[in-house]
Amino acid sequence: MSKKQKRLIWCLSITLVISIILGGFAVFLSIYYKADTDTVDAFLSTNNVTVEEQKKFTSFTPRTESKTGLIFYPGGKVEYKSYYPLMYTLAEYGIFTAVVKMPFNLAVLDSDAADNVKAEYPEIENWYIGGHSLGGAMAANHLSKNEDEFDGLILLGAYSTKDISDFDVPALSVYGSLDKVMNKGKYEKCLSNMPSDFSEFIIEGGCHAYFGAYGEQKGDGEATLSAEEQIFITAAYIYQFIASHG
Repeated sequence: MSKKQKRLIWCLSITLVISIILGGFAVFLSIYYKADTDTVDAFLSTNNVTVEEQKKFTSFTPRTESKTGLIFYPGGKVEYKSYYPLMYTLAEYGIFTAVVKMPFNLAVLDSDAADNVKAEYPEIENWYIGGHSLGGAMAANHLSKNEDEFDGLILLGAYSTKDISDFDVPALSVYGSLDKVMNKGKYEKCLSNMPSDFSEFIIEGGCHAYFGAYGEQKGDGEATLSAEEQIFITAAYIYQFIASHG
C-alpha cells in the first residue's frame, strides 16, 4: 500500500470518527423532556395572568402592577414550557415571572440569559433568580457574578457549586423527599456555599421532576403526590420566601 493510499485511509477514518461523534451529539441534543401540554393548558385556563411568549423567554405578568420579578432557568434537557404552570401560579400571587428558553434546553450554554429579561423590564425593582436542577446551578452561577443585581436565589432540586457564602443575598432551597435524580451527597457538600440567610424546605412525597409539567424522569423516585400538588406547594414556599424578604 502506497503512502498516498495510507494517507487517504487515515483521513477517511478520522472523518468517519468525527461524523460519528457529531452525529451522537446531535442525537443527544435532540432528545429532551417535552412539556405535558394538557397540564400546562389546565394551569393557563384562567385570565388572571398575561402570558407573552418572546424569542428568548416567556413572561407572566400579574393583573396588578408588580415591582418584584423572578427569572427562572429550566432543568437540563427539559422544555422550558414545562415550567409555565409554576410561573403562572407565582404570577397569580402577584410576582412577575419569566422562564428562559435555553439553547438546546441546556442552561449551561447561556448562564447569563437573565440579562435578556432584565433589559426588557426596567420597571421591576426587586429581582430574584432561580432554577430547577441544572438550571438552578446556572442561576447560582449567574448570581455569583452579579450579586448586587438580585434580591434572592431560589433553587429547586438543585445546589450551587459557586461559593456565595459571603453574599448578602437570601437563598431558598426546595426539593422532594423522594428525589432520586439530585445528587444528595453533592447537595450536602455544597451547603457550605450558601449564604447565612438560607432556608430549606423538603416536600414530603415530592420528586425531582414534579417542579415542572413534563411527566416522569428517568432514575427519579416515585412521587406520592401529583405534579400539580407539588407545583402548588412549591409556589407557596417561593411566595412566602419572597414576601418575607420584600
